[in-house]
Amino acid sequence: MFSKKTSNQDNTAHPTFGQTPYQLMGGETAVRALANRFYDIMATAPEAKELYAIHPLPLDGIRQKFFEFLSGWLGGPALFEQKYGHPRLRARHLPFTVNQQLRDQWMFCMEQALDEVVENKMLRDGIRQSIGQLASHMINC
Repeated sequence: MFSKKTSNQDNTAHPTFGQTPYQLMGGETAVRALANRFYDIMATAPEAKELYAIHPLPLDGIRQKFFEFLSGWLGGPALFEQKYGHPRLRARHLPFTVNQQLRDQWMFCMEQALDEVVENKMLRDGIRQSIGQLASHMINC
């Protein structure tokens, strides 16, 4: 038997025109937490050692840039574009060899960070799918 949706049920479990993933996650605080957790995992997980090895240290600058990118990508303020112009992610990554192994290591870090930071499963799964496609697009060899 199917039941009708009542007005008191949660209709905001997924992004809508009025609510972006950025807002649903919790805004700047949550997006910054996601970016920081991503790099914390990368720096400590043996599963990401090759990925970590190609990043400039300290990670402070890249953490900030990643937060700025995620802010706009998730529907919040376009901080990255305001500072650096269009992200052109594939072009920005062409100087680096990005293979399937590095893509998978990157996704390992992101999936774990998403699991820890994004409480809403539907939102988390949607971000995971979209960012996975983006990560695959970065493969250049």
